[in-house]
Amino acid sequence: MTFDLILSGGQLLDGTGTPAVDADLGVIGEKIEAVGDLSRAQARRVIPLQGLTVAPGFIDSHTHSEGALLHDPRHAYGLRQGITTEIVGLDGMSWAPLSRPNFQLYARYLGGILGDPPPDLDMSSVAAFRAHYHRKVAVNVAYLVPHGALRLELLGFRDLPLRGETLRTAGRMVRQGIEQGAVGFSTGAAYYPGYWADTRELVGLCGAVREAGGVYVNEPRVGTPGRAFAGGGIQEGLEIARQSGAPVHFAHLRTTEQTAGRLQELTDPIDRAKDQGVDCTMDIYPYPSGSSIAVSFLPGEMQEAGPDAILQRLADTGCQRALRDHLENRLFAPLEPVTFSYLPRNPHLEGKSLAEASRLRGTSPAQTLCDLLLEEELKVGYLNAPPSSRALWEAIDRDCLQLLARPDAMACSDITPLGSAPHPRCYGAFPRFLGRLRRRHPTLRLETMVQRMTDGPARRFGLTRRGRLQRGYFADLVAFDPDTVTDTATYDDPRRFPVGIPWVMVNGQVAVEEGRCTGVLAGQAVP
Repeated sequence: MTFDLILSGGQLLDGTGTPAVDADLGVIGEKIEAVGDLSRAQARRVIPLQGLTVAPGFIDSHTHSEGALLHDPRHAYGLRQGITTEIVGLDGMSWAPLSRPNFQLYARYLGGILGDPPPDLDMSSVAAFRAHYHRKVAVNVAYLVPHGALRLELLGFRDLPLRGETLRTAGRMVRQGIEQGAVGFSTGAAYYPGYWADTRELVGLCGAVREAGGVYVNEPRVGTPGRAFAGGGIQEGLEIARQSGAPVHFAHLRTTEQTAGRLQELTDPIDRAKDQGVDCTMDIYPYPSGSSIAVSFLPGEMQEAGPDAILQRLADTGCQRALRDHLENRLFAPLEPVTFSYLPRNPHLEGKSLAEASRLRGTSPAQTLCDLLLEEELKVGYLNAPPSSRALWEAIDRDCLQLLARPDAMACSDITPLGSAPHPRCYGAFPRFLGRLRRRHPTLRLETMVQRMTDGPARRFGLTRRGRLQRGYFADLVAFDPDTVTDTATYDDPRRFPVGIPWVMVNGQVAVEEGRCTGVLAGQAVP
């Protein structure tokens, strides 16, 4: 037998959580063909990996990369973290299944997070969506049917109830999407038109998720006390899982500046629900603040009818007064931490806080935000600044690792890559866990952490023959130095690649060689 490739001399972590072993890997085509002593075997290429740990390629359970992959399929900021598979369609926000007019409308609305896709793409089905990525991008791509797309296709951009035959049609769309390769269904925290749903609607849709064998991915809702069970949050997600029978996966759970050090308050409801039979998992990224799109700040009455109507209201003096009042007095989250990450028509403001931008413009923060949403035609991405207290940041770091130590948890990045000042998680999430945090807070053994990045998400999302170093599995691999691997991206300088990850393979092809992307586009639409 002649192998296409042998990786020799590395320490292998097979992804299951067992300790590392000294062994070689033999690859033929896309698959791992042998694990063991291959010192006498023949191969077309041998890559020596002495001093490195070899693991399955990391599986990122939460990204917003679907737009960026279409424009830059080489995807260096994902690959160089060791990520070989990304799940997209998160938070109820993506483009399929949508008719062409609705795809173009939703692309405009989501432009602040997903960018501008080619307008002529077929997004009429999950199968069509997947075809745009299969063997055309550098990483494997899995998809979740997004709640917002279903509502837009069936009800338009309107605050209308999804009931009766329309709800049954939505359920059929969920089932069909999963039959065509989606791994589940997603909802978001504060994104329209999905935000207009109530818990009853989501229970109905998750019944279809259960029937089709998918996973319900819930970004816990905020600010919907009249529509959501228990006011939203984790409790709503757990109730949807109880009533529907669908497995639930919570997106990017973490403590905040207000709850740092009180992780048990977050996890106690989950543990009680699991004791009652609810199938629940979660993911976490290792940073103390998040990122999103500013259009989500607008109240429901301003969202009605979609982008054109929103822009008309933003230009109306009376509507602006009402919006300023909402932003200053009734918003579910404070504006003070907002820092702009993506402003395509005002790039000089990227990396500046809302307070800085308002001083430069001589207007109030609320007025500045209104003006920028209008000027940018809603394409405004932002991140929240991290806490100024180092002790508080450290407490959140410890909480992240304690959460990742749970067997029902996994790592994610929540990549939101647009602009010159994106969140540093886009370049550093996985190496930050593996390096900086693991060494500073030795809560998890290396093999346990790798399991949370590989086999755990593969099993949860049904990714066939991925997440382990075993014969017959796809050769998605990462080789890293456990002593030096770390992130270098910061909030002040976020577009910096990590160090200590010299080799990455996707489906048997070398995608990162000696720390440089090769340009190989070997990714597949999975599972």
